[in-house]
Amino acid sequence: MSMTPEQAAWFQGTFHRLVENVDKALQGKSEIVGLVVAAMLAEGHVLLEDAPGTGKTSLARALAATVQGTSSRIQFTPDLLPSDVTGVTIYDQREHRFEFHKGPIFASIVLADEINRASPKTQSALLEVMEESRVTVDGVTHEAGRPFLVIATQNPVEQAGTYKLPEAQLDRFLIKTSIGYPDLEVTERILAGASQRNSSAGLAAVITTSAVADMADLGASVHVEPAVLRYTAELAEATRADSAIRLGVSVRGAIAMIRIAKVWAAAHGRHYVLPDDIKALARPVWQHRLLLDAEAEFAGTTADSVIGRVLENVAAPQARAAV
Repeated sequence: MSMTPEQAAWFQGTFHRLVENVDKALQGKSEIVGLVVAAMLAEGHVLLEDAPGTGKTSLARALAATVQGTSSRIQFTPDLLPSDVTGVTIYDQREHRFEFHKGPIFASIVLADEINRASPKTQSALLEVMEESRVTVDGVTHEAGRPFLVIATQNPVEQAGTYKLPEAQLDRFLIKTSIGYPDLEVTERILAGASQRNSSAGLAAVITTSAVADMADLGASVHVEPAVLRYTAELAEATRADSAIRLGVSVRGAIAMIRIAKVWAAAHGRHYVLPDDIKALARPVWQHRLLLDAEAEFAGTTADSVIGRVLENVAAPQARAAV
């Protein structure tokens, strides 16, 4: 059953309250917060490529507090083991049975800090839980629950001792973005409240975790016209055909676009997706999925410029509003 206009109006109001509440901790980053909240409601995950000290931990804590959820932080290091992420089964001698001790991945909002510093084996421990929201240990499956959002970070400057994320893992992140540094005025306000170490400590919850799951289900019911679906497919195909690209947008990437576009439309009070939603989300959803040809990259071509070219060359349909 498709979302109604009344439900879209409620969704829009609730979405903006979530964003405003989280932005109280970050200050002046409502656009980025909106993308992260949309990713959470689309039941995807976020890759933040940022320098240290830009508020990544504050974002995760504030989001968890806003939805009455739990948060955890995993510092990825070269000696981190997969069991340090997912958990481990331990034999209880008194009870004479094996007991599973959950790892930090079992939280509503998980901050995977500097994910590219861990070995590929440990990075891969995230694959199943990110894709299926569950962990299998010793043949037993454990559900991660809802909402479940992984916010992974990597430092774009210091690459010594890091392991580059493979394309298969990058493809599992719904969006890639960065918080960036605040402007001068916001920095001054942050410094004025520097005595408070945890900026999310005083945040009141806006909704419950069960309500977030309901919002996710409601967002998935937004209508998408066949013309918009075809437009998305044409854009994805155009990235694969571009001469500067070795690896274009996959089918998973196109599906990810539709999932978050539905939430984005509802966040703007609509019960149907427009081509403009696809255009607005193209860069955060697809930039990290493109693998540039070495010669094109050396000549100065970027994933951003390829997406811009594709958006310019592929004609957008005149999609009619849904019923």
